[in-house]
Amino acid sequence: MADVIFREAVRADLPAILALLADDVLGRSRDVTTVDEVYEKAFADVTADPRNHLIVADEGGELVGCLQITYIPGLGRHGAERSLIEAVRIRSDRRGQGLGRQLMTWAIDQARQRGCALVQLTTDKSRQDAHRFYRNLGFVPTHEGMKLPL
Repeated sequence: MADVIFREAVRADLPAILALLADDVLGRSRDVTTVDEVYEKAFADVTADPRNHLIVADEGGELVGCLQITYIPGLGRHGAERSLIEAVRIRSDRRGQGLGRQLMTWAIDQARQRGCALVQLTTDKSRQDAHRFYRNLGFVPTHEGMKLPL
């Protein structure tokens, strides 16, 4: 196995990122692997925003994981910035090998270096394996999340 590097996504990564998002029980029901104008616009919007970072795990030119980090300014916690991590995916043939831990540790270190007071994420209630994974990283379920589909 080649060394894995974590880097900002580029447009050429978009098809592989979509494949990662759809390679998941919940992702299959809400994402597709075809790059269309909607995904093109979303990718452009994310990568143009200096508070958003679409990160890929690149192993010898192959994408084996991804996540999105958003830095959120706020008045709470004495004006502290927080890091929101979403869309965490590891390619199915690489799960359970420590790559997810590496990627999340890297993302947490980025938030720490930036001076964030908090790293937060949401995970679907049905994802029991993910809940264990995040608890093992030190995350604590402190809030009840709510969403309103529009």
